[in-house]
Amino acid sequence: MNYSVKASISSNKDAGVHIKESEISFGISPHTEASLPNPAELFLGSFSACILKNVARFSVMMNFEYSSAELTVNAVRLEKPPRMDEIQYELIIYSQDDSLNIDLLQKNVEKFGTIFNTVKACCTVNGTVKKIKS
Repeated sequence: MNYSVKASISSNKDAGVHIKESEISFGISPHTEASLPNPAELFLGSFSACILKNVARFSVMMNFEYSSAELTVNAVRLEKPPRMDEIQYELIIYSQDDSLNIDLLQKNVEKFGTIFNTVKACCTVNGTVKKIKS
């Protein structure tokens, strides 16, 4: 599989990533740091999207139902060289389904996620998955 995105910046400090029919604006100056995601946050957003996509994918493959899922991701950034060093995640699945195997879901999410595996190759990733009856 191949992927392609376009990104642009203008001299008035607008920046965005253009993906299919979507545009994601991001901050590149102190004027936008409080309102727009920075590149590191976009990176963590991609990591999050990978995990949540796999929740949806494996709900079908593992035959379980869920009403929603929430993911919290925290990261530690090193200064020299600037890079992500450690990523922690907590995934909460809201489900009444007793057939949901949380351990197998976490194993599958961590084994078959393209972004997850890319990130895991260069920094420490630790996480937990919990089920809450909804």
